[in-house]
Amino acid sequence: MKKLIFAVILFVSIHMEGKNIEKATLGAGCFWCVEAVFDQLEGVISVESGYMGGASKNPTYKEVCTGETGHAEVAQITYDADVISFGDILAVFWTVHDPTSLNRQGGDVGTQYRSVIFYHSDSQKNIAKEQIKIVDAEKLYDKPIVTEVSAAEAFYIAENYHQEYYENNKNESYCQFVVRPKVEKFQKMFKDQLKK
Repeated sequence: MKKLIFAVILFVSIHMEGKNIEKATLGAGCFWCVEAVFDQLEGVISVESGYMGGASKNPTYKEVCTGETGHAEVAQITYDADVISFGDILAVFWTVHDPTSLNRQGGDVGTQYRSVIFYHSDSQKNIAKEQIKIVDAEKLYDKPIVTEVSAAEAFYIAENYHQEYYENNKNESYCQFVVRPKVEKFQKMFKDQLKK
């Protein structure tokens, strides 16, 4: 078993060497939707569903759903910045949710579903704020952007059954009626940026 674990670590290390690896942490409503979209984007290495921005440590899904912990459902995206930029990731972010809707996305209501960018560097912070100005100035939405821009905090990975939720539960009704339309919209808009 130890040999297998070492082999996996070595394989990952070799394949990550020379890459410009960065993280982006985004909240755009239910993390099942966000993960399903970004998993398909060229340059994205992995996407993990989890929680960020709250007061308690190691929150559970049930606790976050009460809205009392202060956490947002987020997707933490690990990507190769030589293949895709943070700005390009945000271009997708703006199109796969409603950034003008405060603490809700469709039928999902509560602070845990807020639109939020948790930045990992000053560069990410500046890009996020600049893009918000541009999106507002271009009047791409009827209402102003309410997306929160905050420094990244502790990331708590969600329970195992939330990971790759759409991929593993495509026939479930929420996936059929909420996640799938967002994925299909994304695939049409960004068809040139999908993984081959």
